[in-house]
Amino acid sequence: MQAIQTERLTLRKFRDGDAPALLAYLEAPTAGCFLSLKLADLAAAEIEVSKRAAEDGYIAVCLKQTGEVIGDLFAHVEEDPFAAVPDTISVGWNFNPAFSGKGYAFESAKAFLAQLFQEQNARRIYAYVEDHNVASQRLCEKLGMRREGMFIEYVTFMNDADGRPIYENTMQYAILRREWEAHAQGA
Repeated sequence: MQAIQTERLTLRKFRDGDAPALLAYLEAPTAGCFLSLKLADLAAAEIEVSKRAAEDGYIAVCLKQTGEVIGDLFAHVEEDPFAAVPDTISVGWNFNPAFSGKGYAFESAKAFLAQLFQEQNARRIYAYVEDHNVASQRLCEKLGMRREGMFIEYVTFMNDADGRPIYENTMQYAILRREWEAHAQGA
């Protein structure tokens, strides 16, 4: 993947040296869906950075001025046996809460979706968002994504004190290429 530059950010592959910044937000994930990615220490973060550096699906979001990693974006191409070329992509994001409220998530996700539509020829992009994650819901809507539905008790990321799963209600947001183009033109 070629690095993407925005006004304040650089979106690039993960690389050596990113572990301390990754640990800063995965040591205590704020969203339940990232609990499985929780990192115990710097050594674990270095292993995770190596994995991410080897994959195209994870993108480090860095401050342009300092190069500091403040979060990440990720994409997964859905395999479709009936499509000549897979063109449906699921996306997500995870940011260090210390950098929230500054518009970095929108700035990076907007550039990322543009890249997926323009360079990877995506036809449809979607994201799953838990019903209590209002910030991600707002981000999806600001990106022009529409809420397609709600999956009731769809997934679990943790158990209660008695060991029973706590199920999350999950929304699906999506946007088609034609909708993205119309949204980009202000329609």
